[in-house]
Amino acid sequence: MESRNDTAISEFLLQGLTEDPALQPLIFSPFLSMYMITILGNLLIILDISSDPHLHTPMYFFLYSLSFNDICFITSTIPKMLLNIQTQDQSITYTGCLSQVCFVIVFVVLVNFLLAVMAYDHYVTICHPLSYTTFMTPIVCVLLLLISLSIGIVDALFNTLMLLRLSFCTALVIPAFFCEHGLF
Repeated sequence: MESRNDTAISEFLLQGLTEDPALQPLIFSPFLSMYMITILGNLLIILDISSDPHLHTPMYFFLYSLSFNDICFITSTIPKMLLNIQTQDQSITYTGCLSQVCFVIVFVVLVNFLLAVMAYDHYVTICHPLSYTTFMTPIVCVLLLLISLSIGIVDALFNTLMLLRLSFCTALVIPAFFCEHGLF
């Protein structure tokens, strides 16, 4: 029987943007400002599309979804980075890192598929203008969104399950400010 090391890793260290403690407060304010502006801008887009009945078309439905996805994506990474800068603690738990990887993959895959669906919407608008209302019904739009989300979730679960099989004995420092599967 072969002996092996089954030591469980409980946390990783995120290197972040800089290791210099003097620069940490200078980095915190701009990133917090950009985070808040991004959230506010996307919320304004969502509120504008929701409140105006003239904007209840497939193109704006996908733009609404893209804005919501952007809020979810940056909220899965930036708050942890801001917390690490503020507390001077660069650690993230193993499960927290896997969760962050999973959410990042879901939202990145979803944004790619949403852009492809928006391109298809524009294609139908330009090349088949008379059949546009037949092709792009509200049910078809919701179905395209759900298919895109399903593909993102399946891809994220597959990649996260693959990461669970890896052992992390020496490489406990992640050279970024968030966990990403390409860094392991």
